[in-house]
Amino acid sequence: MDQVECVIVGAGVVGLAIARRLARADREVIILEAAEAIGTGTSSRNSEVIHAGIYYAAGSMMAQMCVAGKKALYAYCRDHDVPHRNCGKLIVATRAEEVDKLQSIKARAEANGVGDMRLLSGQAACALEPALDCQAALLSPSTGIVDSHALMLSLRGEAEAAGGAFAFHAPLLQARVQGEGIEIDVGGEAPMSLQCRLLINAAGLAATMVARRIDGMPIELIPPAYLAKGNYFSCSARSPFSHLIYPVPEPGGLGVHLTLDLAGQAKFGPDVEWIDSIDYVVDPERANRFYPAIRRYWPGLPDDALIPGYAGIRPKIVPPAVAVQDFMIQGSREHGVAGLINLFGIESPGLTSCLAIADYVADLAQA
Repeated sequence: MDQVECVIVGAGVVGLAIARRLARADREVIILEAAEAIGTGTSSRNSEVIHAGIYYAAGSMMAQMCVAGKKALYAYCRDHDVPHRNCGKLIVATRAEEVDKLQSIKARAEANGVGDMRLLSGQAACALEPALDCQAALLSPSTGIVDSHALMLSLRGEAEAAGGAFAFHAPLLQARVQGEGIEIDVGGEAPMSLQCRLLINAAGLAATMVARRIDGMPIELIPPAYLAKGNYFSCSARSPFSHLIYPVPEPGGLGVHLTLDLAGQAKFGPDVEWIDSIDYVVDPERANRFYPAIRRYWPGLPDDALIPGYAGIRPKIVPPAVAVQDFMIQGSREHGVAGLINLFGIESPGLTSCLAIADYVADLAQA
């Protein structure tokens, strides 16, 4: 049986960042990906926003990873010529009863170490964005956007340059904890068996399924999986905005917000649609719910301007009735299995946090 030091399951942005981090530390790394290419799941089906670290509970892993990851990601993008823009974001209160929530959002951000937030009057916000309609707003100067595909290609290139190897169409079928190592059966067009000293489950939407295939992983420590679909619509009209525009958050997500791509084209979403199986089809009828939500902050949105775009799925580990979840990263201290690290519930801000998560996992791997 072939032996390798480290096996990473999943070539999304987090798996790629971990592969790069470990390979550059002279660890022998193989990345197994069930799909045909890198980043075909959640990593390529999101808003491509570099989040500031505003909304998460103080002390949570999401808060810590996002704030550290944001700083690391901006530096990485600058150093590696990954297209990005530090465009800033406005969180807008469109009703009088929402204004007080902005102060609590600002306080939460400050508890997370985000000290650059500014409260704006409606007049000041509209001076920044004349097409905007709001009672007040909160400006986040450190929010930005990134080309997620360019980022993933860069991470892959760096991982490969440091000796990392990729296997595509290579799902993990079964794994067994054996003494000081883990044996892995890999399917696909070229089935193989491997033995590794370190197995990192970064499989995103499939992370709980992968964990259940590991004989020796305590089943009661694997969280349940829930799927929260987010639908996006593009806009045929030219966007008048230079900042990202977010409403005050809603349960399960951040509301139907306006984000921009690097060409300045607007897109709207995601909404929250709880589903039972993976489905990326965008129902055009959902636009009927988007129009009134968007017109609360952009009254000038033209009729028939929304075009079905794409959908992404958040890998939730809490049910719809629970509004808050956190990243769950388990090492041997949590589950008792030497050489196994599981990453569960890596939804937004996973893209922003990828480099910080990679550092965290690398430290766990040394423990």
